[in-house]
Amino acid sequence: MGEPAESALEVKTTGSKLLLPVSEFLGFPLDQVNFLACQLSALAAAFWFRLYLGPGHANPLVRHAVAALLGVVFLFFCFGWYSAHMLLVVLASYLIVIKADINNVHRYSMVAAVGYLTACQVSRAFIYNYGVLSTDFSGPLMIVTQKITTLAFQLHDGMCKKSEQLTSGQKPLAITVRPSLLEYLSYNLNFLSVFVGPCSNFKEYIDFIEGRHIGRRLGQHSGTCNGQNGYEKTPEPSPLNAVCRKLLVCSGCMLFFLTVTRSLPIKYNVDPHFVSRAPFLTRLTYAFFSIQAARPKFYFAWTLADAVNNAAGYGFLGLDENGKPSWDLICNLNILGIETATSFKRFIDNWNIQTGIWLKTVCYDRAPKHRLALTFILSALWHGVYPGYYFTFITAIPVTMAARAVRKSFRIYFLGSRGLKLGYDILTWAATQLAICYTVMPFLLLAVEPTLVYYRSMYFHIHIISILAVIGLHWNHKPSEPSATTERFSSSSSSSFSSSSPCSAQCQPVHSNNIDKVD
Repeated sequence: MGEPAESALEVKTTGSKLLLPVSEFLGFPLDQVNFLACQLSALAAAFWFRLYLGPGHANPLVRHAVAALLGVVFLFFCFGWYSAHMLLVVLASYLIVIKADINNVHRYSMVAAVGYLTACQVSRAFIYNYGVLSTDFSGPLMIVTQKITTLAFQLHDGMCKKSEQLTSGQKPLAITVRPSLLEYLSYNLNFLSVFVGPCSNFKEYIDFIEGRHIGRRLGQHSGTCNGQNGYEKTPEPSPLNAVCRKLLVCSGCMLFFLTVTRSLPIKYNVDPHFVSRAPFLTRLTYAFFSIQAARPKFYFAWTLADAVNNAAGYGFLGLDENGKPSWDLICNLNILGIETATSFKRFIDNWNIQTGIWLKTVCYDRAPKHRLALTFILSALWHGVYPGYYFTFITAIPVTMAARAVRKSFRIYFLGSRGLKLGYDILTWAATQLAICYTVMPFLLLAVEPTLVYYRSMYFHIHIISILAVIGLHWNHKPSEPSATTERFSSSSSSSFSSSSPCSAQCQPVHSNNIDKVD
């Protein structure tokens, strides 16, 4: 079940081998140990950054310099000379920002960043030949690409467009002055988000560095912050509770990984003996549980990254309806929303939220036509060049269309009573989870051959059911109007609060990766 290949990767890393004894003792690949060591070091550095290098103790230049320097140090520890990729693309993009025609700076930045990322993804595919390290340099490069393009588009908004030409979500984030080199390096390479993000807006990051981040958001609720430096006039809420809660989630995910995930390898879904001997329901059940078991590693990485930002005092969203502070401004997932999703759309709404916002910000809202197709293409390019990614995105199209058609046609008949609604929710939850399992399997298998082996073993049943549902129910409803889609998106600074999940505000389903969606 792929064990020899995994053991071969245990000592393969492009970064430091200082922790090799720890790797051998724990039985984890060295690249994973390096990554975890850097993130835990970043967590400790984040507390220090907030307590001893906060806006009241250090000027913004020092905070920018320290944040960027620590980020570069961590990059070199994890990836060695491969860190040059991140430094090169950031410096090249800064030259574009300061030298290029401001009317085209967003286009040049997009082509340069995504083009360089794609070139690296292609070379990575040949270098590793599908034996991908779990934490290779492409991860930070993907985050840097998001930041470079986000800043470029917001700079174009602020310097080339009139206020009335911007949407309500674009206006407060528009940048009216080109950033300095230090600000640019700090935003793109800061130690808080250099590994797995999440991507945040440039103005919000600058507010954090300069001490306005919390004061402005508290002022929106109480009106007490009237000065430039609100942190001097309003007591800052402590992020300690939020950080502890998120670290507890990380601990649970790590425990789950050690006890469950490692015993349910994804590659066993295409094991020749298993595929040929096991009955269909057995294969379907194993696929379901192996995909469920694969999620906690993403939960762990994203939640830990969120905790690191919070520990530094970044990520404050505001006060909820109960007056309690929320630290979910840049939260990247809603675990409860993912695990209880009753539709394909709701699952995607709660998964990798900041990437969904990025796709909307730089592509969907900007494209004059063919917005959905262009957004899918950008998402595919951003993820990489492995065929499995494209199998997943292509499969997601009919699945999304079918889920929307079924929901439109049948949901209304189950809203008459609580019992019927509960039964509908249970049925749609099971269907959603099975459809997600089927759709994302190629994303984890990567190559064409194992993907086709898996789909053949599943008799292409989700493809067939989805296409038949779309065709059969097409006459019942007209296609959704694009304007309805636009109305469903909300900006990163507005959302409702909920106390039922760890990610309360930014992680609610108003932010979606699914561009063409209907509730």
